[in-house]
Amino acid sequence: METPFTYGKLAVENNFTDRQDELKQLVRNFGAGANTILISPRRWGKSSLVLKAASDFRASHKSVRIVMIDLFNVRNEEDFYKQLMEKTIQSVSGKMEEVIDNIKSFLRQWVPQVSFSPDSQQEFSLSLNWQELKKQPDEALELAENIAAAKGLKIIVCIDEFQNIAYFDDPLAMQKKLRSHWQRHQGVTYCLYGSKRHMMMEVFASPSMPFYKFGDLMFLLKIPGKYWIEFIVQRFQETGKNISASQAEKIAQHSENHPYYVQQLAQLVWLRSSKTTKDNDIVQAYESLIYQLSMLFYNLTETLSNTQLEFLHAILDGVKSFSSKHAIEEYHLGTSANVSRIKKALTTKEIIDEHLGEVVILDPMYAAWLKNHYFI
Repeated sequence: METPFTYGKLAVENNFTDRQDELKQLVRNFGAGANTILISPRRWGKSSLVLKAASDFRASHKSVRIVMIDLFNVRNEEDFYKQLMEKTIQSVSGKMEEVIDNIKSFLRQWVPQVSFSPDSQQEFSLSLNWQELKKQPDEALELAENIAAAKGLKIIVCIDEFQNIAYFDDPLAMQKKLRSHWQRHQGVTYCLYGSKRHMMMEVFASPSMPFYKFGDLMFLLKIPGKYWIEFIVQRFQETGKNISASQAEKIAQHSENHPYYVQQLAQLVWLRSSKTTKDNDIVQAYESLIYQLSMLFYNLTETLSNTQLEFLHAILDGVKSFSSKHAIEEYHLGTSANVSRIKKALTTKEIIDEHLGEVVILDPMYAAWLKNHYFI
């Protein structure tokens, strides 16, 4: 029997949970042609949300095309243009003949080489003359807008891990280039999202940056526990198993409502449960999950300095004022200036984040492992 919980891949259809307010807002933005900036930590479900919103919007608007781009492994301008052009052409094309026609019609500045996948008529790759493209990138940046105007389409370009443009050789010049083109587009709407909050905020929330006020800024929060309880109970029932609301609540609480871990822990509990879930099934599943992750956590911990580890220790002990004399002495943090450096380093590593003035460890399982297995 297929397990009823999904993690590590996009949550679609019945696996998509709650996010109704965010979903409505994103769909409204698509309909209004308003650009959207979506920020949340990794594995909180933003990619699933964007895919769901885009799919729902396209289902009721036949002239809409969706371009999905992931910059996770993109570290230079050339690869960015290549992805942008390939995914855009692919989104508006059917068979091989249409792909070729669209390339001939809309990429006239230089003639790229096209290679098709033997497994699909629509999967293809462009080989470009980077030196020429670098001099004249306008056609690549205007491709979606030109296609939308020529074919009477509305195109929504969704770019995941957008903060990775910071790794390009000249990220500021790249941002200026993108903004100068994209802000004029009428047939194309952009949804730009990423998991590194500090980098995304630097790009989109700083008045001195090109993308300042480029679109509606959305911060994705955790899904409240009550929705997880309903979801877990329902998914168990759909597969002929029973779990109580209080037991489902324990799963959500152990996972601190972290979408990825709620689904993972719920699956482990489901696998252990027979007809009816026992409390001990949850205990064993939780301990098993921590054990599975322990080697990853050991490796991560070995990359941290003593002061960084002590800072995490202070977070787990409930310290709020890290620059206070007591905290600096108790946890050997050095100086208040060093506290700022520690916080910045751990934020860059995506280990901690600051939300509403509170510093938290982003990974609840790592926090539990540190508290119960490392700092003992």
